[in-house]
Amino acid sequence: MKIYDISQEVFGCRVFPGDPSPVKRTMLSIKNGDVCNLTAFEMCAHNGTHVDAPYHFIDDGKKIDQVDLDRFIGYVYVAEHEGDIDSDDAKAILKKAKECDERAVERILIKGNATVTAEAAKVFAKEKIRLFGNESQTVGPEDAPKEVHLIMLGAQIVLLEGIRLEDVEEGVYILHAAPLNLGGCDGSPCRATLIRE
Repeated sequence: MKIYDISQEVFGCRVFPGDPSPVKRTMLSIKNGDVCNLTAFEMCAHNGTHVDAPYHFIDDGKKIDQVDLDRFIGYVYVAEHEGDIDSDDAKAILKKAKECDERAVERILIKGNATVTAEAAKVFAKEKIRLFGNESQTVGPEDAPKEVHLIMLGAQIVLLEGIRLEDVEEGVYILHAAPLNLGGCDGSPCRATLIRE
């Protein structure tokens, strides 16, 4: 068994333009005579490696603590792609995933500098996948992310954004990307890992 950490380090992570960066504060320090080391931090729910709940773009959508955990944990297919993912690309990715392992088609991760188009989002929504992840800080175009988010989150697809797959080959893995239990929030940071059996 091999475990891949596909998460960004939080305090040096990429941040979506306009979002606040994570901030770390040392509250107590043993070297300063305190009883222990104690850290406090502030961050946006969408910094670094994180998941989006439907509530992120849909006001009556599920919040992160209402999304079933089995969406974030299970078999996944990692595909490589560069550039825009159109509807034909999405169909080809799903077909390849099914051929490798029927269980893996429920969750798709994209390795590479890829952007989901609205047409591809509709393919993933029609297939009723449970989770989609990519290396960018957003699944759709950075300058216009709303349409793709509405399509995918509207289909109850949770989005895993800001993953790091440079050391991961295409294929089937077991994903664990459970969010923090942030009651009422639109998303959450997570420590995403892949396991290859």
